[in-house]
Amino acid sequence: MKIVILAGGLGTRLSEETKLIPKPMVEIGKKPMLWHIIKYYRSYGFKEFIIASGYKSKIIEKYFKKNFLDVRVKVINTGKYSLTGHRIYRLKKLLQKEAFMLTYGDGLSNINIKNLINHHKRNKKLATISIVRPPARWGAVKLKNNDVKSFEEKNNKNEGWVNGGFMVLEPKVFNYFNSKVNCVLERDVFNLLIKDRNLSAFKHNDFWQCMDTLREKTILNKLWKSNKAPWKVWLS
Repeated sequence: MKIVILAGGLGTRLSEETKLIPKPMVEIGKKPMLWHIIKYYRSYGFKEFIIASGYKSKIIEKYFKKNFLDVRVKVINTGKYSLTGHRIYRLKKLLQKEAFMLTYGDGLSNINIKNLINHHKRNKKLATISIVRPPARWGAVKLKNNDVKSFEEKNNKNEGWVNGGFMVLEPKVFNYFNSKVNCVLERDVFNLLIKDRNLSAFKHNDFWQCMDTLREKTILNKLWKSNKAPWKVWLS
């Protein structure tokens, strides 16, 4: 099974870093985000990766000419301004033979990949997404009239479910894509799958953290430096 990693966006919310490099190359513990994602999948035995690059693609291409020589990594420039759906659509010819995994290149988790794939097979849908509760940023104040009744500490259980970015797709899912550059995976493709009852969700209740801002990059770096990074499941 191939692993497709979306790594082509402009990363504007992390502009402190992405003026010079693409967001998936921003370092956590002196290693690019892409390194962590591939190491995680590699720990489950996956050896074939396709990176859908775009913005500053050559930086990613250069890195993978010298690193991860024990796995096959193909970097394909899917366009600087392509949106997520179009990036995947441009890989169609490479993904026709079997189901493939799709991952955003800006988030880390300790999701159980085997359980995700088994869930996908049992439910027999064209696509399965992992869903997570994002880390809460603030505590919650509960009021009655103008009186404070309680104050709750940060708790991600109070947050809604969001797409965690670890997905399994069947080749027939391409029937739901279009060739437009502005095709968005979640808006244009997933909504069509939902109408046909062809999208399943796998709940992940443990660690998940995206890296959209400098604050979130700091959180991930602190976890790595503490030697308690939940996604670090490989031995070396």
